Amino acid sequence: MMPAPSDAESLLMGEPLRYTMPALLEASFRQHADRDALAFAGQVPERYADLERAVGAVAALLQRAGIGPGDRVAILGHNMPNWAKAYFGTTFLGAVAVPLLPDFHSTEIGNIVAHAEASALFITRSLGRRLAEIDTSQLDLIVRIDDFEIVKSRIPGVAFDPDARPETSPDVQEEDLAALVYTSGTTGRPKGVMLTHRNICWNAQQSRLIQPVDERDRFLSILPLSHTYENTLGLVLPLICGASVHYLTKPPTPAVLLPALQEVRPTTILSVPLVIEKIYKNRVLPALTRNPVMRLLYRLPPVRRALHRVAGAKLMATFGGQLRFFGVGGAKLDPAVDRFLDEARFPYAIGYGLTETAPLAAGSAPFSTKVGFIGPRLPGTEMELRDVDPRSGEGEVWIRGPNVMQGYFKEPSLTADVLDADGWFRTGDLGALDRDGNLAIRGRLKNVIVGASGENIYPEDIEMLINSFRYVVESIVVQQKGRLVAMVHLNREELGQRYHDLRDGVEKRADEVLRELKAYVNARVNRFSQLQLVVDWPEPFQKTPTQKIKRFLYQEPAV
Repeated sequence: MMPAPSDAESLLMGEPLRYTMPALLEASFRQHADRDALAFAGQVPERYADLERAVGAVAALLQRAGIGPGDRVAILGHNMPNWAKAYFGTTFLGAVAVPLLPDFHSTEIGNIVAHAEASALFITRSLGRRLAEIDTSQLDLIVRIDDFEIVKSRIPGVAFDPDARPETSPDVQEEDLAALVYTSGTTGRPKGVMLTHRNICWNAQQSRLIQPVDERDRFLSILPLSHTYENTLGLVLPLICGASVHYLTKPPTPAVLLPALQEVRPTTILSVPLVIEKIYKNRVLPALTRNPVMRLLYRLPPVRRALHRVAGAKLMATFGGQLRFFGVGGAKLDPAVDRFLDEARFPYAIGYGLTETAPLAAGSAPFSTKVGFIGPRLPGTEMELRDVDPRSGEGEVWIRGPNVMQGYFKEPSLTADVLDADGWFRTGDLGALDRDGNLAIRGRLKNVIVGASGENIYPEDIEMLINSFRYVVESIVVQQKGRLVAMVHLNREELGQRYHDLRDGVEKRADEVLRELKAYVNARVNRFSQLQLVVDWPEPFQKTPTQKIKRFLYQEPAV
């Protein structure tokens, strides 16, 4: 068990009297009034004073439309400065923000709006077609985020006035709900995670003890603001510290991201492993092993480290040259990429958490990250392993602290399954701790496959080995009828470029790759983790917002 937090860990720079959105942000608005706050990449940023006026105007709009403390306000839109204004306008009013992922299916959106009993909806113009696909009868107000134009209002004459202010300012308390976050995760059944002002604001403030943030920082936001990871650490955190946040006008494809990196020259980026893994696999590794001589030299550790240093310097330049924090979270990082980033001296750091922990629960700062580990618990929290296997030292991770959610909305039984009477949250993750308290995550307990003789098989570890093989884009390992089966999505475009001159070359080569892959994996895993079958999966796997494969969709595949 991790030791309880000391008083010293709880001492924060300028600790606010209350951990609420209004208390934290109003202080920041005053302190940083003339500094840059929010912008699209390449455009002139709005100042903190501008942001303060806009948040007040949104709160006034909601108030005139009859929205008050405790009412739920859904936000469905792509990242933009006005998304933040809608979010803070809602929470400043004491209402509850219900962030919706733009990638949610219309059925999911309709079900969430109904389950949350939302009274209002902010929606971007690009997603306007969704309004015809969901039941909006319960909504008293619908507003376009892009310009705050009223689409629907039960109260006549309601309009957005940029100079308006709320007639009354509710006394928002720390334990008031700030956000109701729905996530399907990998289980298929959405749950509404109830996060209080204290959950979110305390988590953001406490994160500064791991990585300091100040007004000189520039965040480039590439993950959905509707995800708690980006919301707390990529929006609330920078804005309470006086930093600026920059958004992309389109999805973060290389054609969009690379120019933005040079325009913004960010100091901070939050990412999921898939982003940096693609860069390593598609750009870095091919350049380091482009011919037989290079591949041979690359196997020598001293040469590999030297090459990684050179590649790291080039990668820093690609990211704008000013990067000092590249956060990786939301899923497990490939060990090969972990080693590369460490040897390249790239300023990466790994974080661990869940929506239910608002989200950060453990993490480290750049250059203190230990390869293979995430880092220690977030200061001010407690962490322990339960039901520990004496042979491996692995157990289920449990967390307690001010960042732990109130529970699942309208789901007391589900809440009781994960929160005990003493306030401990059951994460469902299998982890281990080293002697310094650094956490390593092996995978989700529900994903562990029990072999014929009772051995634990960790599919995530096998998948990382599979994904390191050439031409493999992604994979998933499941048990089917007692057999260990790998479904593999290959990069047919790369195969086509290499074998375009051969008739039926791509398909023949794909079959060869799968046979070679099976032999490659089985030569590197223990006896009970060996694959019995490798299946070609032609389409990309469906994923969660943090790019984890939705395993529940593939548990009984047709092969």
